[in-house]
Amino acid sequence: MRVGIFTDTFYPRMNGVATSVLMLKENLEAMGHEVFVFTTTDPDAPKDERNVIRVPSIPFKTQRLGTFISPALRRYVKGLRLDVIHTHTEYTLGIFGSMMAKSLGIAFVHTMHTLYEDYTDYIFKMHRLEPAAKNFARRLTRTFCNMADEVIVPTQKVLRLVKSYGVWRNVSIIPSGIELVRFAPEGRDTAAISGLRQGLGIKDGDRVLVSVGRVAKEKNLDEMILSLRDFLIKRSEVKLFIVGDGQERLRLEELCREEGLSEKVFFVGAKPWREVGLYYGMADAFVAASSSETQGLTYIEALASGLPVVAKWDECLEGVVLDGKNGFTPHDMCEFPGAVSALLDDEAQRAEFSLCARAVAAEFSAQLYALRVQNLYLKMNRRMTRKWYRAG
Repeated sequence: MRVGIFTDTFYPRMNGVATSVLMLKENLEAMGHEVFVFTTTDPDAPKDERNVIRVPSIPFKTQRLGTFISPALRRYVKGLRLDVIHTHTEYTLGIFGSMMAKSLGIAFVHTMHTLYEDYTDYIFKMHRLEPAAKNFARRLTRTFCNMADEVIVPTQKVLRLVKSYGVWRNVSIIPSGIELVRFAPEGRDTAAISGLRQGLGIKDGDRVLVSVGRVAKEKNLDEMILSLRDFLIKRSEVKLFIVGDGQERLRLEELCREEGLSEKVFFVGAKPWREVGLYYGMADAFVAASSSETQGLTYIEALASGLPVVAKWDECLEGVVLDGKNGFTPHDMCEFPGAVSALLDDEAQRAEFSLCARAVAAEFSAQLYALRVQNLYLKMNRRMTRKWYRAG
């Protein structure tokens, strides 16, 4: 099959959507399909990309948005003779992809990655506009999803939400996958991890907590840091490393200084996608407190690395973090330090959790993700063929 993927974010951006699309492209290609990704320009993009078409774009908050779709690009898409168009955004590239799918009369699938009502405060700073902004975000989601022939969501949480928005199209739950081998403990570069720990000032006997992802308001990092304050101060051997960058970093660094945590909580910034596995490899546990995830690929990456997880309960954790088996999911942040302490202090339990973590992560392989998406494409094309046959 010839597949066109349209997304406003792609490698080398470090976020869940970019990772999901890259995994899908690489694994569909490994299965023999030809995949063309239409995305935004990026100053850090590699020069030798295969079948990646980048359109002019501008920075917007922490992402980029396409600015101009030329007639020549429309003609180029038509000339590719695509079998299916798969959008991963509701904005510029997604709108372009949806228009081309309808124009060409080919199968159109859309993956709903983001709950935009959780992000309206990025744009609308006035509190009194918040209800209207959230309502607009829900209507945007409903309208775009109902234009597609099929909709993909990563979890039951998102399925319930899009149905509550009024999405009537068929919706399939297909969790995004990750490259398990990249995180597997047996494949680790122990010398690189040892050098990383040394460079970060981690001593033998230290216990390391890691949190990976955008440093953004909706990740609730301030809430997590404050809940762990007394525990971190009391336990001299425990350190927290936050891997990622974002608009909240300076504020959170100031918070740590005010709370006396400058030598306990370390912000190491965003790291290249291929290096993130080293940070999981150096840690004893993964911690998070976000309530805005649609799936939470970093949780799965941590589990694939054999890391037990302590995360504030959220619906997206169903079937991923199994409370008391591969981690803990406290509902209240006052329970968070106790869960972390219990995990760090029981080595035998941590080893058992690690085995369960990897077993659960195996259900989220990139290969299985691509296979499920391929099967949906094939089902859609069979349906389109029957429709054309009846019309003829």
